[in-house]
Amino acid sequence: MEKSPSYFVTHDVPRRMHNMSKDTKLLVVVRDPITRAISDYTQTASKRKIKSFEKLAFVNNSGVVDTSWGAIRIGVYAKHFEKWLKYFPLSSFLFVSGEELIRNPLGELTKVQQFLGLKEVIQEDHFYFNQTKGFPCLIRGVNNDNPHCLGKTKGRAHPDVDPVVVNRLREFYRPFNAKFYHMVGTNFHWDDGQYYKR
Repeated sequence: MEKSPSYFVTHDVPRRMHNMSKDTKLLVVVRDPITRAISDYTQTASKRKIKSFEKLAFVNNSGVVDTSWGAIRIGVYAKHFEKWLKYFPLSSFLFVSGEELIRNPLGELTKVQQFLGLKEVIQEDHFYFNQTKGFPCLIRGVNNDNPHCLGKTKGRAHPDVDPVVVNRLREFYRPFNAKFYHMVGTNFHWDDGQYYKR
């Protein structure tokens, strides 16, 4: 087991991973590209002073989405996935909905257990929702006294982003999302904004 968010978007990783093992099973957690971009921005802004999200999202305030900015570029999942399909069949992948992982962790983790061919040991009572973080925590141990919650870098409040900017990004991502949904056979419902989280 190995994990890194950058594996999915780093150019040479699919070939290198295929050379290492053609039978690798790949889990990819994806979420609404806009929420993901704002989360990326929030993480960076917590470490140093940077321009506003609105200024970084567009080329010179032109309304043209700046695809050179990593926070935006990473969410164009279809482009990244095309590289992977050159080396692995679709059956090697399970795409986990980041939104559903928060809303219904048991449902998503049951799919993971099934995909990996593992005994289904995770149950509903292994989770509780941490209101402060806004994420579920995993309860470990028989006495339920050792919960595992996401670290302090997770669950930060996102800045309020101008709704005009959100709508412009929604338009930008729509064709890429449609292509990605088609490629993986799953509609993640990002385009209707039901999962957009501030």
